Amino acid sequence: MAKGDKFYFENFTASTMLSKEGAVYLVNCLENYDTDQLPKMLGEIHDIEHRADMKKHEMNAALAKAFVTPIDREDLDMLSHKLDDVIDEIEEVLQIFYMYHIRSVKPVAIEFAKKIVKTCDLLCAIMGEFENFKKSKKIKQLIIEMHDMEEECDKLYLSSMHDLVTNSTDVMETIAWQKIYEGFEACADACEHAGECVDTVIMKNT
Repeated sequence: MAKGDKFYFENFTASTMLSKEGAVYLVNCLENYDTDQLPKMLGEIHDIEHRADMKKHEMNAALAKAFVTPIDREDLDMLSHKLDDVIDEIEEVLQIFYMYHIRSVKPVAIEFAKKIVKTCDLLCAIMGEFENFKKSKKIKQLIIEMHDMEEECDKLYLSSMHDLVTNSTDVMETIAWQKIYEGFEACADACEHAGECVDTVIMKNT
């Protein structure tokens, strides 16, 4: 692999680590929830999202100048956007807590957030193997594990929604928590979509 090609894979790895950082921070926010601190929390998670945006912009700039790329530039661009979607969705979850002025956190929300951390961990592992995907003995299994993790999140989403509709008597509370659960589900989907994008690239290049 050419020396300059490492940039692309290092950029993807850095972007994914920022998503994990955001997911870990979201867990911390929910475990130590304080409505008075929400504006500060939003600022902190937006800083993480902004740093991830910079990684996407760096990728765009590199692709615009590159004559030859290690894989199709369209695939590099698509994966860059898919990875950026992950931190965007994580940030949005915290924004929903703020928008709907959620006063207390349901335990299932913390459970969901921790699953998103695990999903981001898998994505980090996938990207760690991606540079050598033609020789990697792990990457295919990691992508399968990502799919399994997303299914776990699906099940948690369904059970959480069922409990919410069954037990909530407040319409606004139901709407707010529905949005939160949908936000968590979107985080899991974004991770899976990034993993699927990697899988597509592998199939096209092996």
